[in-house]
Amino acid sequence: MAILDLDSLSQTLRQHQSQLPLLAAGLAYVGLTLALRARSATLSQDAKITFSPKRTLLPQLSEQEAADLPYPPDVLPGARDVDSPYGSLRVYEWGPEDGRKVLMVHGISTPCISLGGVAHGLVDKGCRVMLLDLWGRGYSDSPLNVPQDTRLFTTAILLALTTSPLPWTGSSTFALVGYSLGGGITASFTSHFPTLVSSLILLAPAGLLRAHHINRTNKFLFSTGLVPERVLERIIRKRLQGGPSTAMVVKSSEGSAKTAGDAVTEELPKVPNQEGGSLDNTVLSKSRPHITVAAAVAWQAQFHEGFIKSFISSIRYGPVVNQQSDWKRIGARLAAKNASTEERYEREGLQHGKVLIICGETDPVIVKGELMEDATEVLGENCVCFKSCDTGHELPIVRSEMIVGQIWDFWETGS
Repeated sequence: MAILDLDSLSQTLRQHQSQLPLLAAGLAYVGLTLALRARSATLSQDAKITFSPKRTLLPQLSEQEAADLPYPPDVLPGARDVDSPYGSLRVYEWGPEDGRKVLMVHGISTPCISLGGVAHGLVDKGCRVMLLDLWGRGYSDSPLNVPQDTRLFTTAILLALTTSPLPWTGSSTFALVGYSLGGGITASFTSHFPTLVSSLILLAPAGLLRAHHINRTNKFLFSTGLVPERVLERIIRKRLQGGPSTAMVVKSSEGSAKTAGDAVTEELPKVPNQEGGSLDNTVLSKSRPHITVAAAVAWQAQFHEGFIKSFISSIRYGPVVNQQSDWKRIGARLAAKNASTEERYEREGLQHGKVLIICGETDPVIVKGELMEDATEVLGENCVCFKSCDTGHELPIVRSEMIVGQIWDFWETGS
């Protein structure tokens, strides 16, 4: 019996010895995993943020070199950088301190300079304007671990408002102007904070884009995991840096560009003027009249390391389609306001009782007829006012004076 016990013990020891390397490897793996997690927990928030050219490029340039950039840091007056857990947010604010306050939100591919012409026009009429570069655009950082959805965009608006030297909330209200993706963003914001917004103006807004315009190619490209991110980023970068004349455009069955992905180039001016030149010479910055949106976007695609990722995230998670519930909330609010005689509704925002929507007559992305039908359905026939411009999706860039006039008429007459 003793011999059997010794044999058994010897066999057991031999088995354990054969498993020692595996056990050691397992312990090493567990130890490494714990060490990496501990290190990750102590990393700064900076590791989760892609910095804008403000931090990655400007420190390497002279003052003159910075001024000569396609998108210089002083492109608009009143610049400030707002620090936040999501990174730094660039905001511009200027105009008479006692003027009508207007906050403007740009589209998916351009920085806020795309609304520069409209902003300058409103300031000339006595308004106080505020513009911001959305996350990953212009001089705003890009948070890596947060989807670019309405929650993140709402945070950007609130950061801009609460860091102003002037009161924009409380007893004050402000008008909201949203262009393209910015239209979807401002509609969502208004649906949740209607008492803060004196009027809502939407320029070729996203949010109600019909599903059939998002073709199979775009669904495949922008679906998470189906296309390697680096491949998708390379495609988008090529389209943006190539500009409207050389960009790859996916055609729909009707032969025209009408997809969410085509917003990449449709915000870039390409409408010829009467002399045969480009309307991209519209003055967007009074201090830098040579600035063009196409050059700014190409520069942004090259030098902002977070831009392409932000663009893709905005397509996937932003308020581009299926925003009917937010729009219906606005419609219900307006219907109640228009049917009520209570004085509080006059004080609590949306004071004109309508949303102003301005469309491009030839816009291939936000189709005028479809938008008018769909917006009327969710807002209500008596709660929306439509106007249009003789151009495409780039309307605030190439028709800024006309749009300023249409906005002012709406404020003066309510129609």
